[in-house]
Amino acid sequence: MADAREQTATDFRLPVRVYYEDTDAGGVVYYANYLKYLERARTEWLRSLGHDQRDTVAQRGVLFAVRSINADYRSPARLDDLLSVELRVEAVGSASIDFAQAVRREADGAELLTARVRIACLDAASFRPARIPRDIKGDISR
Repeated sequence: MADAREQTATDFRLPVRVYYEDTDAGGVVYYANYLKYLERARTEWLRSLGHDQRDTVAQRGVLFAVRSINADYRSPARLDDLLSVELRVEAVGSASIDFAQAVRREADGAELLTARVRIACLDAASFRPARIPRDIKGDISR
């Protein structure tokens, strides 16, 4: 996957450090925090394309929400690990985006989690499906 400084419209990488607050009593990352890491990567990916989520709601009247996720936890991350949270756009529909995402430990490249995520574009007022704005869809396709 591409580095955050060298991302493409369809590949992106975000470095994330594991903090004490991310871990459970056993010193490993609590499973739900991986979902937060995946969300951060998608948010920063969209920002890297020039689209801030707050502006997308305010100016275009749409928002993006997780429709479905399938995550496979393979190995634990621990306090102070530096992680690489990666995404690849797999498909873009009229009102959805499918991602393949992974979390790897930087030190050894171990794959800690893989996930398939479908994001839905929704009308911000009604929460009903809405078409992905043309400019955003175009930026993803470049």
